Amino acid sequence: MKITDLNPDLEPLYLVCLEDWSPEMKETGDHKRRWYERMKDQGLRVKVALDDQGVAGGMIQYLPIERSFAEGRDLYMILCIWVHGHKEGRGDFRGRGMGQALLRAAEEDARARGAKGIAAWGVALPFWMRAAWFRKHGYRKADRIGIQVLVWKPFTADARPPRWIRARKRPERVPGAVSVVAFVNGWCQAMNLVAERARRAATGFGDRVAFQMIDTSDRATFEEWGIADGLFVDGKGVRTGPPPSEDKLRTLIARRVRKLPDGPPPDSGRR
Repeated sequence: MKITDLNPDLEPLYLVCLEDWSPEMKETGDHKRRWYERMKDQGLRVKVALDDQGVAGGMIQYLPIERSFAEGRDLYMILCIWVHGHKEGRGDFRGRGMGQALLRAAEEDARARGAKGIAAWGVALPFWMRAAWFRKHGYRKADRIGIQVLVWKPFTADARPPRWIRARKRPERVPGAVSVVAFVNGWCQAMNLVAERARRAATGFGDRVAFQMIDTSDRATFEEWGIADGLFVDGKGVRTGPPPSEDKLRTLIARRVRKLPDGPPPDSGRR
């Protein structure tokens, strides 16, 4: 296998997380493209793993932690590491050591750029981006919010551990309407998918639903809220992993609309 830096030929694949075959990627809007254009000049690094035939099977993206959704200094932050594991498209590349090779390449690159360490986020449960996988490769727990674990690997003795940036406020309810607020940072296509599905699901209810999409790729906006990605209906967070379908979100919104004074009949909002 070969680990290479992102180049113009690989850029289209990177922007759809190597899933150019997936119809879901057509639902995600242009959030990833706009985020990439903003961050590529602010230290974003992307590496891609190619197999012996030159087929892209994995990727990792990381950037200075000051540009991420965690707090720290002189560290890089791994946003995600992804090895294509679907039968569709390019096929299953798991079990070939691509993830380990990508992680090692990112660590070496961060060291060469003067970082004192590197951080990553993982999930405490046994599925995608497992925190346990990073710990297996020498990472330590630095912080945790719910099932989201912030891990890190120091390179120098004076490196300081990172911390999560906590939510500072939540969306408020809107008098006389159902409030639907989607926070979208842009780096994660799964969360971009959630935001776009929520936007479409909120249509059809007229002024009974107040929809707002908040772009947190703007650092000041993110720091104001302390929320990078998320979906809130009437101020209550909606579970977004895996991304709920548009129909499920529309049903959730319609249920809230029916509780409004003079709310519409149950079929309102359906397309």
